[in-house]
Amino acid sequence: MSDVTTTGKNIRTEEMLLNVGPQHPSTHGVFRLVVKIDGETITEATPVIGYLHRGTEKLAEDLNYTQIIPYTDRMDYLSAMTNNYMMVHSVETAMGLEIPERAEFLRVIVMELQRIASHQVWFGTGLLDLGAMGPFLYAFRDREIIVRLFNEICGARLTYNYMRVGGVKWDAPPGWIQKVKDFVPYMRKELEGYHRLVSGNEVFLKRVQGVGVITREEAINYSLSGVLLRSTGVKWDLRKNVPYSIYDRFEFDVPSYDYGDCYARYLIRMEEIKQSLRIIEQAVEQIPDGEVMGKVPRVLRVPEGEVFTRIEAPRGEIGCYINSKGKDKPYRIKFRRPSFANLQILPKMLKGQNVADMIAILGSIDIVLGEVDG
Repeated sequence: MSDVTTTGKNIRTEEMLLNVGPQHPSTHGVFRLVVKIDGETITEATPVIGYLHRGTEKLAEDLNYTQIIPYTDRMDYLSAMTNNYMMVHSVETAMGLEIPERAEFLRVIVMELQRIASHQVWFGTGLLDLGAMGPFLYAFRDREIIVRLFNEICGARLTYNYMRVGGVKWDAPPGWIQKVKDFVPYMRKELEGYHRLVSGNEVFLKRVQGVGVITREEAINYSLSGVLLRSTGVKWDLRKNVPYSIYDRFEFDVPSYDYGDCYARYLIRMEEIKQSLRIIEQAVEQIPDGEVMGKVPRVLRVPEGEVFTRIEAPRGEIGCYINSKGKDKPYRIKFRRPSFANLQILPKMLKGQNVADMIAILGSIDIVLGEVDG
């Protein structure tokens, strides 16, 4: 029980316990948020996870390295291509494998298409949470083009299982590269339409500017990565700062803002779509002919020891640690999942905020529960 003074009068308020989820459309999965509110102000927020846990890391101990790849599809199921690469890149690093040039180009193309598709889901669903229906329809219309391109190259629409240790499952079908080329100018035009529809909207700006602010120090102390870190002014992107694959061959910028709020995170993701299109445009122009699979032993055995690699996924840094005893299966495997790491700052972001801003703040983190629970 607390007292609130308004215009000289005391109004007694009672603290309320509010359950958001685990079955709630704005949590985008089975995620429960226990919120204490005093009037309209959030005094405490406690995330409750574990409803989706499937024990991926433990299951992987009984699987060979190729069999683990489909499990990574189902962690961040909106970024399956980057998850696939994270897994095979770790194995390739440990084994010292050489990857054919064409395979690396195809990997970069599909990973950047995946980044765009992931941000489109965030754009559409995030604005739907705030009450805007139109952006959702436009975003999913354009994302469908990418999904169809993925279906053509790997035969799936969501869980792609396209990457292989040593390269990719198979080459792009005839005409596929040209379709990707045609998509770039189309998406650039549509991105301008997204901005005209949303970026200057007064209602939208009221909902996101100055809301859910985090500082640079907080972002670093909480080990945040990806858009959350860059929204505090830290220009850190593994594709640029610690290049992997062939990213060092392409020209692109790392967008960042120092507002630290929901608006900064919105602007960065929109700019990242633009930068991904730049990378794709360069990759499809430079892609060479050749093989798409390198020389790989019939039975994959990672040398005894430890390896950890990390890449820049749409939601931040995703890493893979492998402890090998020299066998065809990992002794231990551990994934560094950005959704799980980024979610830990949510209680701090919500404390003192208006309850009406809760969904906007949660949406700005852009979590996927398959990656949170692992």
